[in-house]
Amino acid sequence: MIALRSLIFTVFMFAWTLLYAVIFVIAAPFVSIRRRFDFVRWYGQRMLDGLRLICDLRFEVSGLENIPAEPHIAYWKHSSAWETFAQFLLGPPKVIVLKRELMYIPFFGWGLALLRSIPVDRGAGASAVNQVVQRGTIRLREGLSILIFPEGTRVAAGETRRYGVSGALLASRSGYLIVPVAHDAGHYWARRGLLKKPGTIRVIIGAPIVTAGRDPREINEEAQRWIEDTLRQLPSANLSSGD
Repeated sequence: MIALRSLIFTVFMFAWTLLYAVIFVIAAPFVSIRRRFDFVRWYGQRMLDGLRLICDLRFEVSGLENIPAEPHIAYWKHSSAWETFAQFLLGPPKVIVLKRELMYIPFFGWGLALLRSIPVDRGAGASAVNQVVQRGTIRLREGLSILIFPEGTRVAAGETRRYGVSGALLASRSGYLIVPVAHDAGHYWARRGLLKKPGTIRVIIGAPIVTAGRDPREINEEAQRWIEDTLRQLPSANLSSGD
């Protein structure tokens, strides 16, 4: 039954995303950037509604009071596709730092461009880091927050890898806060898995990390320590990810 429900949701996910992307790309140029994020928030909510109704997979959030009113840099754990939808619902509009290849996908990539996403070539080294710092600073000053998956790619539940320097360098130079976000979605929807296990994903938002003038490595160490320590305290830490 879990496999069948998962398959039904996957069909829904691709069909809904394609339909929405086409409509969004046509309509978005005629509205403000804030309105575009309102539209995409509605898209994300419908996606999670489908996940709840079809797969009985829900989520709960703690620490919402830790999200500052001013623009900030959100550090999210990346272990599933789930957080790419959920992040639209938590906190202010966030510009995503993502790999450049995603921008070339028809309609989907065009929609990301209309949300002022920051594409980077992960093989470009220092050039990619500089792009994140320069463009990220502009977005923050425009009143938009930034979403960064600091590990650079999805990692299996229960695992971690070294955090990239671009987000911490952006924070250190710009002086904006980093807000760490831990969640256990990878235990219910594995990074490369079709199955979506029923249950409740737990999202925990940590206290903002002060960054101005600090060493980026120190910032990353603090953020990673909090995220990984928090995940180890969740009941799902003893579950198999199914990856």
